[in-house]
Amino acid sequence: MANVAVIGAQWGDEGKGKVVDWLASRADIVVRFQGGHNAGHTLVVGNETYKLSLLPSGLVRGKLGIIGNGVVVDPEALLAEIEKVRGQGLRVTPDSLRIAENAPLILPVHPALDRAREAARGERRIGTTGRGIGPAYEDKVARRAIRVCDLAEPGTLADKLDELLLHHNTLLAGLGAPTFEKAALLQQLLALAPQILPFAEPVWERLDEARRSGKRILFEGAQAVMLDVDHGTYPFVTSSNTVAATAAAGSGMAPAAIGFVLGIAKAYCTRVGSGPFPSELTDATGQLLGDRGAEFGVVTGRRRRCGWFDAALVRQAVKVGGIQGLVLTKLDVLDGLPELKLCVGYRIGGETYQHLPAAMGAQAAAVPIYETMEGWSGSSRGARSWAQLAAPAIKYVRRIEELVGAPVTILTTGPERDDTILMRDPFEG
Repeated sequence: MANVAVIGAQWGDEGKGKVVDWLASRADIVVRFQGGHNAGHTLVVGNETYKLSLLPSGLVRGKLGIIGNGVVVDPEALLAEIEKVRGQGLRVTPDSLRIAENAPLILPVHPALDRAREAARGERRIGTTGRGIGPAYEDKVARRAIRVCDLAEPGTLADKLDELLLHHNTLLAGLGAPTFEKAALLQQLLALAPQILPFAEPVWERLDEARRSGKRILFEGAQAVMLDVDHGTYPFVTSSNTVAATAAAGSGMAPAAIGFVLGIAKAYCTRVGSGPFPSELTDATGQLLGDRGAEFGVVTGRRRRCGWFDAALVRQAVKVGGIQGLVLTKLDVLDGLPELKLCVGYRIGGETYQHLPAAMGAQAAAVPIYETMEGWSGSSRGARSWAQLAAPAIKYVRRIEELVGAPVTILTTGPERDDTILMRDPFEG
Protein backbone atom coordinates (compact mmCIF):
# COMPACT_ATOMS: atom_id res chain seq x y z
CA MET A 1 0.00 0.00 0.00
CA ALA A 2 1.27 3.47 -0.92
CA ASN A 3 1.32 6.62 1.15
CA VAL A 4 -0.43 9.60 -0.45
CA ALA A 5 0.44 13.30 -0.72
CA VAL A 6 -2.40 15.73 -1.47
CA ILE A 7 -1.53 19.10 -3.02
CA GLY A 8 -3.49 21.87 -4.74
CA ALA A 9 -3.12 22.07 -8.53
CA GLN A 10 -4.38 25.63 -9.02
CA TRP A 11 -4.23 28.68 -6.69
CA GLY A 12 -5.59 27.00 -3.57
CA ASP A 13 -9.13 26.64 -2.21
CA GLU A 14 -9.71 23.59 -4.43
CA GLY A 15 -11.38 21.56 -1.70
CA LYS A 16 -8.33 19.79 -0.25
CA GLY A 17 -9.83 19.60 3.24
CA LYS A 18 -12.83 17.60 2.11
CA VAL A 19 -10.68 15.27 0.00
CA VAL A 20 -8.20 14.68 2.82
CA ASP A 21 -11.09 14.04 5.20
CA TRP A 22 -12.53 11.53 2.75
CA LEU A 23 -9.17 9.80 2.22
CA ALA A 24 -8.39 9.78 5.93
CA SER A 25 -10.77 6.84 6.39
CA ARG A 26 -8.09 4.80 4.60
CA ALA A 27 -5.11 6.34 6.46
CA ASP A 28 -3.58 5.93 9.89
CA ILE A 29 -1.79 9.29 10.14
CA VAL A 30 -2.42 12.68 8.49
CA VAL A 31 0.51 15.12 8.24
CA ARG A 32 0.52 18.88 7.52
CA PHE A 33 3.92 19.63 5.97
CA GLN A 34 3.99 23.35 4.97
CA GLY A 35 2.20 26.67 5.29
CA GLY A 36 0.60 28.11 8.37
CA HIS A 37 -2.78 29.38 9.52
CA ASN A 38 -3.14 31.20 6.21
CA ALA A 39 -4.61 27.96 4.85
CA GLY A 40 -8.30 27.20 5.24
CA HIS A 41 -9.94 23.80 4.93
CA THR A 42 -13.71 23.41 5.24
CA LEU A 43 -15.13 19.99 6.11
CA VAL A 44 -18.88 19.31 6.10
CA VAL A 45 -19.84 16.24 8.13
CA GLY A 46 -23.58 15.79 8.48
CA ASN A 47 -24.93 18.95 10.11
CA GLU A 48 -21.50 20.02 11.40
CA THR A 49 -19.08 22.26 9.49
CA TYR A 50 -15.44 22.34 10.58
CA LYS A 51 -13.17 25.18 9.46
CA LEU A 52 -9.54 24.20 9.99
CA SER A 53 -6.40 26.26 9.41
CA LEU A 54 -3.53 24.57 11.26
CA LEU A 55 -5.01 21.30 12.44
CA PRO A 56 -4.64 18.33 10.06
CA SER A 57 -8.00 17.44 8.52
CA GLY A 58 -7.69 13.80 9.60
CA LEU A 59 -8.52 14.76 13.18
CA VAL A 60 -12.17 14.90 12.14
CA ARG A 61 -11.88 11.18 11.29
CA GLY A 62 -10.26 10.43 14.65
CA LYS A 63 -6.86 9.88 13.04
CA LEU A 64 -3.50 10.91 14.48
CA GLY A 65 -2.65 14.39 13.21
CA ILE A 66 0.91 15.65 12.84
CA ILE A 67 2.07 19.23 12.25
CA GLY A 68 5.45 18.90 10.55
CA ASN A 69 8.57 21.02 10.77
CA GLY A 70 7.74 22.67 7.43
CA VAL A 71 4.75 24.43 9.02
CA VAL A 72 5.09 27.82 10.74
CA VAL A 73 2.97 27.64 13.90
CA ASP A 74 1.20 30.53 15.58
CA PRO A 75 0.77 29.05 19.08
CA GLU A 76 -2.14 31.28 20.06
CA ALA A 77 -3.98 30.58 16.80
CA LEU A 78 -3.38 26.85 17.26
CA LEU A 79 -4.73 26.81 20.82
CA ALA A 80 -7.77 28.84 19.76
CA GLU A 81 -8.47 26.40 16.92
CA ILE A 82 -8.12 23.43 19.27
CA GLU A 83 -10.64 24.96 21.67
CA LYS A 84 -13.03 25.71 18.83
CA VAL A 85 -13.11 22.16 17.47
CA ARG A 86 -13.28 20.71 20.98
CA GLY A 87 -16.47 22.72 21.34
CA GLN A 88 -17.74 20.91 18.24
CA GLY A 89 -17.04 17.55 19.83
CA LEU A 90 -13.62 16.69 18.43
CA ARG A 91 -11.04 15.07 20.70
CA VAL A 92 -7.72 16.92 20.44
CA THR A 93 -5.08 15.85 22.97
CA PRO A 94 -1.37 14.96 22.85
CA ASP A 95 -2.56 11.45 22.00
CA SER A 96 -4.26 12.64 18.82
CA LEU A 97 -2.05 15.59 17.79
CA ARG A 98 1.74 15.86 17.62
CA ILE A 99 3.83 18.90 16.62
CA ALA A 100 7.38 18.81 15.31
CA GLU A 101 9.70 20.16 18.00
CA ASN A 102 11.71 21.95 15.29
CA ALA A 103 8.72 23.79 13.77
CA PRO A 104 9.21 27.60 13.72
CA LEU A 105 6.82 29.80 15.68
CA ILE A 106 4.88 32.81 14.46
CA LEU A 107 5.19 35.55 17.07
CA PRO A 108 3.16 38.78 17.36
CA VAL A 109 5.97 40.68 15.62
CA HIS A 110 5.42 38.69 12.43
CA PRO A 111 1.83 39.72 11.57
CA ALA A 112 2.67 43.28 12.67
CA LEU A 113 5.50 43.42 10.12
CA ASP A 114 3.39 41.63 7.51
CA ARG A 115 0.62 44.24 7.74
CA ALA A 116 3.03 47.19 7.90
CA ARG A 117 4.80 46.11 4.74
CA GLU A 118 1.56 45.51 2.87
CA ALA A 119 0.38 48.99 3.84
CA ALA A 120 3.66 50.46 2.62
CA ARG A 121 3.27 48.74 -0.76
CA GLY A 122 0.02 50.59 -1.41
CA GLU A 123 -1.37 49.67 -4.83
CA ARG A 124 1.49 47.20 -5.33
CA ARG A 125 0.48 45.08 -2.35
CA ILE A 126 0.73 41.31 -2.77
CA GLY A 127 -2.53 40.46 -1.00
CA THR A 128 -1.16 38.46 1.95
CA THR A 129 -3.44 37.36 4.75
CA GLY A 130 -1.47 39.56 7.15
CA ARG A 131 -0.94 36.63 9.51
CA GLY A 132 2.85 36.77 9.58
CA ILE A 133 3.56 33.70 7.46
CA GLY A 134 6.18 35.35 5.23
CA PRO A 135 8.15 37.08 8.02
CA ALA A 136 8.19 33.82 10.02
CA TYR A 137 9.67 31.91 7.07
CA GLU A 138 12.20 34.73 6.59
CA ASP A 139 13.35 34.26 10.18
CA LYS A 140 13.67 30.52 9.60
CA VAL A 141 16.06 30.86 6.65
CA ALA A 142 17.90 33.71 8.38
CA ARG A 143 18.54 31.36 11.36
CA ARG A 144 16.91 33.61 13.93
CA ALA A 145 13.57 31.77 14.26
CA ILE A 146 12.20 30.74 17.62
CA ARG A 147 11.06 27.13 17.38
CA VAL A 148 8.73 24.97 19.42
CA CYS A 149 11.66 23.33 21.23
CA ASP A 150 12.93 26.73 22.41
CA LEU A 151 9.87 27.07 24.64
CA ALA A 152 11.45 24.44 26.91
CA GLU A 153 14.61 26.54 27.41
CA PRO A 154 13.87 29.98 28.93
CA GLY A 155 17.52 31.04 28.68
CA THR A 156 17.73 30.16 25.00
CA LEU A 157 14.41 31.88 24.41
CA ALA A 158 15.57 35.11 26.01
CA ASP A 159 18.81 35.18 24.00
CA LYS A 160 17.06 34.48 20.71
CA LEU A 161 14.51 37.22 21.35
CA ASP A 162 17.34 39.76 21.51
CA GLU A 163 18.45 38.98 17.96
CA LEU A 164 14.91 38.65 16.61
CA LEU A 165 13.69 41.95 18.06
CA LEU A 166 16.82 43.81 16.94
CA HIS A 167 15.86 42.88 13.37
CA HIS A 168 12.08 43.30 13.53
CA ASN A 169 11.92 46.44 15.66
CA THR A 170 14.32 48.16 13.27
CA LEU A 171 12.04 47.34 10.34
CA LEU A 172 8.85 48.26 12.21
CA ALA A 173 10.28 51.60 13.29
CA GLY A 174 11.32 52.33 9.73
CA LEU A 175 7.79 51.64 8.55
CA GLY A 176 6.31 53.87 11.26
CA ALA A 177 4.72 50.94 13.11
CA PRO A 178 4.79 50.21 16.89
CA THR A 179 7.73 48.14 18.16
CA PHE A 180 7.77 45.29 20.71
CA GLU A 181 9.24 44.96 24.19
CA LYS A 182 11.30 41.87 24.98
CA ALA A 183 9.99 41.40 28.53
CA ALA A 184 6.33 41.31 27.49
CA LEU A 185 7.00 38.95 24.59
CA LEU A 186 9.11 36.64 26.74
CA GLN A 187 6.40 36.49 29.40
CA GLN A 188 3.81 35.68 26.76
CA LEU A 189 5.88 32.83 25.32
CA LEU A 190 6.66 31.35 28.73
CA ALA A 191 2.94 31.34 29.52
CA LEU A 192 2.23 29.49 26.27
CA ALA A 193 4.99 26.92 26.79
CA PRO A 194 3.12 24.50 29.10
CA GLN A 195 0.17 24.48 26.70
CA ILE A 196 2.23 23.76 23.58
CA LEU A 197 5.10 21.55 24.77
CA PRO A 198 2.93 18.49 25.66
CA PHE A 199 2.21 18.15 21.91
CA ALA A 200 5.88 18.44 20.84
CA GLU A 201 8.20 15.64 19.79
CA PRO A 202 10.68 14.67 17.04
CA VAL A 203 7.88 13.65 14.68
CA TRP A 204 10.32 12.26 12.13
CA GLU A 205 10.96 9.35 14.51
CA ARG A 206 7.26 8.57 14.83
CA LEU A 207 6.80 8.77 11.05
CA ASP A 208 9.78 6.53 10.37
CA GLU A 209 8.40 3.95 12.78
CA ALA A 210 4.97 4.19 11.15
CA ARG A 211 6.48 3.68 7.69
CA ARG A 212 8.47 0.66 8.81
CA SER A 213 5.38 -0.93 10.39
CA GLY A 214 3.34 -0.51 7.19
CA LYS A 215 0.97 2.21 8.37
CA ARG A 216 -0.65 4.45 5.78
CA ILE A 217 0.40 8.10 5.90
CA LEU A 218 -1.51 10.91 4.24
CA PHE A 219 0.41 14.15 3.62
CA GLU A 220 -1.79 17.24 3.51
CA GLY A 221 -0.53 20.30 1.67
CA ALA A 222 -1.76 23.86 1.99
CA GLN A 223 -2.25 26.46 -0.76
CA ALA A 224 -1.34 25.07 -4.21
CA VAL A 225 1.35 24.63 -6.86
CA MET A 226 0.70 28.00 -8.52
CA LEU A 227 1.29 29.67 -5.16
CA ASP A 228 4.63 27.87 -4.69
CA VAL A 229 7.37 30.38 -3.83
CA ASP A 230 9.55 28.99 -6.65
CA HIS A 231 7.09 27.68 -9.24
CA GLY A 232 4.04 29.89 -8.77
CA THR A 233 3.03 33.32 -10.05
CA TYR A 234 5.80 35.11 -8.16
CA PRO A 235 5.67 37.46 -6.28
CA PHE A 236 1.94 36.80 -5.81
CA VAL A 237 2.64 33.52 -4.03
CA THR A 238 2.86 32.07 -0.55
CA SER A 239 6.14 31.92 1.37
CA SER A 240 6.78 28.18 1.22
CA ASN A 241 7.17 25.42 -1.34
CA THR A 242 3.81 23.78 -1.95
CA VAL A 243 4.87 20.99 -4.35
CA ALA A 244 4.80 17.36 -3.22
CA ALA A 245 8.58 17.22 -2.80
CA THR A 246 8.14 19.46 0.26
CA ALA A 247 6.21 16.68 2.01
CA ALA A 248 9.55 14.97 2.60
CA ALA A 249 11.52 17.99 3.82
CA GLY A 250 8.54 19.36 5.77
CA SER A 251 7.97 16.17 7.75
CA GLY A 252 11.40 14.55 8.05
CA MET A 253 10.71 11.57 5.80
CA ALA A 254 12.67 10.26 2.83
CA PRO A 255 11.35 11.33 -0.61
CA ALA A 256 10.66 7.71 -1.54
CA ALA A 257 8.17 7.46 1.34
CA ILE A 258 5.83 10.13 -0.03
CA GLY A 259 4.06 7.70 -2.36
CA PHE A 260 1.22 8.62 -4.74
CA VAL A 261 0.81 12.35 -5.46
CA LEU A 262 -2.79 13.49 -5.76
CA GLY A 263 -3.50 16.95 -7.16
CA ILE A 264 -6.76 18.76 -6.38
CA ALA A 265 -8.40 21.04 -8.95
CA LYS A 266 -11.84 22.59 -9.23
CA ALA A 267 -13.86 21.98 -12.39
CA TYR A 268 -13.46 25.74 -12.92
CA CYS A 269 -10.82 28.05 -11.41
CA THR A 270 -10.64 30.50 -8.50
CA ARG A 271 -8.10 32.77 -6.88
CA VAL A 272 -8.06 34.92 -3.74
CA GLY A 273 -6.07 38.12 -3.60
CA SER A 274 -3.87 39.84 -6.14
CA GLY A 275 -1.91 38.40 -9.05
CA PRO A 276 -2.41 37.18 -12.61
CA PHE A 277 -5.50 35.13 -13.47
CA PRO A 278 -5.71 34.71 -17.28
CA SER A 279 -9.05 32.85 -17.36
CA GLU A 280 -10.80 35.15 -14.87
CA LEU A 281 -14.43 36.05 -15.59
CA THR A 282 -15.66 39.44 -14.43
CA ASP A 283 -19.08 39.04 -16.05
CA ALA A 284 -22.35 37.39 -15.00
CA THR A 285 -20.90 33.90 -15.51
CA GLY A 286 -18.09 34.65 -13.07
CA GLN A 287 -20.64 35.94 -10.59
CA LEU A 288 -22.74 32.80 -11.07
CA LEU A 289 -19.76 30.50 -10.41
CA GLY A 290 -18.94 32.43 -7.25
CA ASP A 291 -22.51 32.32 -5.98
CA ARG A 292 -23.06 28.64 -6.72
CA GLY A 293 -19.67 27.60 -5.43
CA ALA A 294 -19.96 29.71 -2.24
CA GLU A 295 -16.59 31.15 -3.14
CA PHE A 296 -15.47 32.94 -0.01
CA GLY A 297 -12.05 32.35 1.55
CA VAL A 298 -12.13 30.41 4.83
CA VAL A 299 -9.24 32.45 6.23
CA THR A 300 -9.65 35.82 4.51
CA GLY A 301 -13.44 35.99 4.20
CA ARG A 302 -12.83 37.64 0.84
CA ARG A 303 -14.78 36.63 -2.24
CA ARG A 304 -12.72 34.52 -4.59
CA ARG A 305 -12.17 35.57 -8.17
CA CYS A 306 -13.70 32.99 -10.53
CA GLY A 307 -12.95 31.86 -14.07
CA TRP A 308 -12.91 29.02 -16.56
CA PHE A 309 -10.80 25.91 -15.98
CA ASP A 310 -7.20 26.67 -16.98
CA ALA A 311 -5.85 23.41 -18.42
CA ALA A 312 -2.50 24.97 -19.34
CA LEU A 313 -1.99 26.06 -15.73
CA VAL A 314 -2.97 22.65 -14.31
CA ARG A 315 -0.76 20.88 -16.87
CA GLN A 316 2.15 22.97 -15.58
CA ALA A 317 1.21 22.05 -11.98
CA VAL A 318 1.07 18.36 -12.90
CA LYS A 319 4.62 18.49 -14.24
CA VAL A 320 6.37 20.54 -11.55
CA GLY A 321 4.26 19.12 -8.71
CA GLY A 322 4.78 15.48 -9.64
CA ILE A 323 1.01 14.91 -9.76
CA GLN A 324 0.04 11.35 -10.72
CA GLY A 325 -3.73 11.65 -10.41
CA LEU A 326 -6.29 14.45 -10.17
CA VAL A 327 -9.27 15.04 -7.93
CA LEU A 328 -11.72 17.22 -9.83
CA THR A 329 -14.02 19.01 -7.38
CA LYS A 330 -17.30 20.98 -7.63
CA LEU A 331 -18.40 19.60 -11.00
CA ASP A 332 -21.98 20.36 -9.97
CA VAL A 333 -21.30 24.12 -10.00
CA LEU A 334 -21.22 23.93 -13.82
CA ASP A 335 -24.70 22.35 -14.08
CA GLY A 336 -27.00 24.08 -16.55
CA LEU A 337 -24.41 26.26 -18.29
CA PRO A 338 -25.08 26.06 -22.06
CA GLU A 339 -21.39 26.04 -22.94
CA LEU A 340 -18.08 25.75 -21.13
CA LYS A 341 -14.62 26.96 -21.96
CA LEU A 342 -11.21 25.46 -21.26
CA CYS A 343 -8.06 27.56 -21.38
CA VAL A 344 -5.53 25.55 -23.41
CA GLY A 345 -2.73 28.12 -23.72
CA TYR A 346 -1.92 31.83 -23.82
CA ARG A 347 -1.10 34.59 -26.25
CA ILE A 348 1.51 37.04 -24.99
CA GLY A 349 2.75 39.82 -27.22
CA GLY A 350 1.83 38.03 -30.42
CA GLU A 351 3.41 34.72 -29.38
CA THR A 352 1.66 31.53 -28.26
CA TYR A 353 2.62 29.82 -24.98
CA GLN A 354 1.62 26.42 -23.61
CA HIS A 355 2.59 27.44 -20.08
CA LEU A 356 2.54 30.58 -17.96
CA PRO A 357 6.01 32.22 -18.12
CA ALA A 358 7.89 33.14 -14.96
CA ALA A 359 8.27 36.84 -15.77
CA MET A 360 5.80 39.08 -13.95
CA GLY A 361 5.05 41.28 -16.96
CA ALA A 362 4.41 38.31 -19.23
CA GLN A 363 2.04 36.77 -16.69
CA ALA A 364 0.05 39.98 -16.46
CA ALA A 365 -0.17 40.22 -20.26
CA ALA A 366 -1.28 36.61 -20.83
CA VAL A 367 -4.50 36.31 -22.88
CA PRO A 368 -6.20 32.90 -22.68
CA ILE A 369 -6.71 30.68 -25.71
CA TYR A 370 -10.04 28.91 -25.27
CA GLU A 371 -11.56 25.67 -26.43
CA THR A 372 -15.37 25.62 -26.20
CA MET A 373 -17.34 22.59 -25.07
CA GLU A 374 -21.02 21.74 -24.75
CA GLY A 375 -22.56 22.15 -21.30
CA TRP A 376 -25.19 19.85 -19.79
CA SER A 377 -28.78 20.50 -18.79
CA GLY A 378 -29.17 17.84 -16.10
CA SER A 379 -27.93 17.92 -12.50
CA SER A 380 -24.69 16.28 -11.41
CA ARG A 381 -25.09 17.36 -7.78
CA GLY A 382 -24.73 14.43 -5.42
CA ALA A 383 -23.83 11.97 -8.18
CA ARG A 384 -21.89 8.98 -6.85
CA SER A 385 -21.33 7.01 -10.07
CA TRP A 386 -20.52 7.74 -13.73
CA ALA A 387 -23.96 6.44 -14.68
CA GLN A 388 -25.53 9.42 -12.90
CA LEU A 389 -23.64 11.97 -15.01
CA ALA A 390 -24.82 13.48 -18.30
CA ALA A 391 -22.76 12.52 -21.36
CA PRO A 392 -21.42 16.10 -21.87
CA ALA A 393 -20.23 16.13 -18.25
CA ILE A 394 -18.27 12.92 -18.78
CA LYS A 395 -16.86 14.34 -22.02
CA TYR A 396 -15.77 17.48 -20.17
CA VAL A 397 -13.90 15.44 -17.54
CA ARG A 398 -12.23 13.26 -20.20
CA ARG A 399 -11.08 16.32 -22.13
CA ILE A 400 -9.50 17.76 -19.00
CA GLU A 401 -7.58 14.51 -18.55
CA GLU A 402 -6.24 14.76 -22.10
CA LEU A 403 -5.21 18.39 -21.76
CA VAL A 404 -3.46 18.19 -18.38
CA GLY A 405 -1.79 14.81 -18.88
CA ALA A 406 -3.09 13.13 -15.73
CA PRO A 407 -6.09 10.89 -15.02
CA VAL A 408 -9.01 12.08 -12.91
CA THR A 409 -9.03 9.49 -10.15
CA ILE A 410 -11.68 11.09 -7.92
CA LEU A 411 -14.60 13.35 -8.83
CA THR A 412 -16.67 15.33 -6.30
CA THR A 413 -20.19 16.51 -7.03
CA GLY A 414 -21.33 18.32 -3.89
CA PRO A 415 -20.33 19.49 -0.41
CA GLU A 416 -21.18 16.31 1.47
CA ARG A 417 -18.43 13.85 2.36
CA ASP A 418 -19.90 11.08 0.20
CA ASP A 419 -20.74 13.18 -2.89
CA THR A 420 -17.77 11.46 -4.48
CA ILE A 421 -17.04 9.21 -7.45
CA LEU A 422 -13.94 7.06 -6.94
CA MET A 423 -12.20 5.70 -10.03
CA ARG A 424 -8.95 4.69 -8.36
CA ASP A 425 -7.95 4.41 -4.72
CA PRO A 426 -4.69 6.40 -4.46
CA PHE A 427 -3.57 4.25 -1.54
CA GLU A 428 -3.36 1.35 -3.98
CA GLY A 429 -0.53 3.25 -5.74
